[in-house]
Amino acid sequence: MSEADLAQRKSRLGVRIARFSRWGMLPLRVVVGLVFLMHGGQKLFVFGVAGTADIMGKLGLPLPTLCAVIVIAVELLGGSAILLGAFARLAGSLLAFEMVVAIVVARLHGGFFAPYGYEFELTLLGACLTFALSGPGQVSLEELWHRSSMA
Repeated sequence: MSEADLAQRKSRLGVRIARFSRWGMLPLRVVVGLVFLMHGGQKLFVFGVAGTADIMGKLGLPLPTLCAVIVIAVELLGGSAILLGAFARLAGSLLAFEMVVAIVVARLHGGFFAPYGYEFELTLLGACLTFALSGPGQVSLEELWHRSSMA
C-alpha cells in the first residue's frame, strides 16, 4: 500500500471518528438527566414535599421544607436541562453541589460501596462536573440555538 493510499485511509477514518464524536455526550446526558428526573419525581410525587422535608430534617439540614423544595426543583429542572442539553453548565453546577451535600450529609458514613455508601452520588458528581465544565456537547439544544443565532 502506498503512502498516499495510507494517508487517504487515515483521512477517511478521521472523518468518520469526527462524525461520531459529536454524539459523545448524548448518552451520558440522557442517562444522567433521566436519573435526576426520576429522583426529583419520586421526591415530589411519592414522598411529597412534606415527606422529603422530613428526611431532610432527620439528616440535620436547616430549614428542611425549603431544602426539600430546592432539591426537588433542582432535580426536576436540572434533570430536564441536562436531558435536553439546555443550560447544562448551570444545571451541572447546581446538581454537582447537591451531590457534594448528599455525600457529606447522608452517605459518607456508609463507606464507598452501595447501598449505604457514596459511590452512586460520586458517579453523578463526576458526570455533573463534566456538564458544568464542558457543556452539553454538540447534539443539544444549546448547540442548535448557537447555530441558529450564527445564521
